[in-house]
Amino acid sequence: MGHAVGDVLGLAAGVAVSPLPIVAIILALATPRGRLNGPLFALGWVLGLAALGAIMLAVGGSGGASAHKQPAAWVGALKLALGLLLVLFGARQWRRRPADPSQEQLPKWMAAIDRLPPLKILGLGLLLSAANVKNAPLTIAAGASISSAGIPVPQQIGVLAVFVAIASLGVLAPLGVYLFMGERAKSVLGNWRDWAASHNVVVMAVLFFVLGLKLLGDGISILAD
Repeated sequence: MGHAVGDVLGLAAGVAVSPLPIVAIILALATPRGRLNGPLFALGWVLGLAALGAIMLAVGGSGGASAHKQPAAWVGALKLALGLLLVLFGARQWRRRPADPSQEQLPKWMAAIDRLPPLKILGLGLLLSAANVKNAPLTIAAGASISSAGIPVPQQIGVLAVFVAIASLGVLAPLGVYLFMGERAKSVLGNWRDWAASHNVVVMAVLFFVLGLKLLGDGISILAD
């Protein structure tokens, strides 16, 4: 089980560093119903990652590992495809980076967060985790790694839980600050929001490249064995 956890740690860290979802939960916390909207967003985020990972475990099943407990060829092909996808996204992000980080603009839908009802806040958290162009491939790759580890189903579930917990640290950190820092939270979260908004494109481009190359390497290694 330990080697399976090691395989997904980097992927989980890549999911955790998600500037736009971090900005989104900070905006949700700033609404009049912040004590409700913040936890709902975080819950949606966790549910999205857990559901996508569980689907991947179900798809992989016992076919994820060969008789010698080596990853099956389809796992290598999947990681190769996901890695190529992330590298291409990284190139696209890098080309569209602003010359001046202060000119970075947030998506227009973020302006409507303060008007969203609680259920839509929950849905937003789910979408930003499970349907995100970076997080979805990384979660799918993590599920494939877990299913290819040759460990029993209960241990697979345990590794997935570790992945989800680490991958959720980025959105849980603002929630923790909001709940435990009182009045000081507004200033701290405001600084976090401004930094994440201004550096979103560059951070995402670097993450796409690094994690994409990692998945490409993993895929090539599996297919070459």
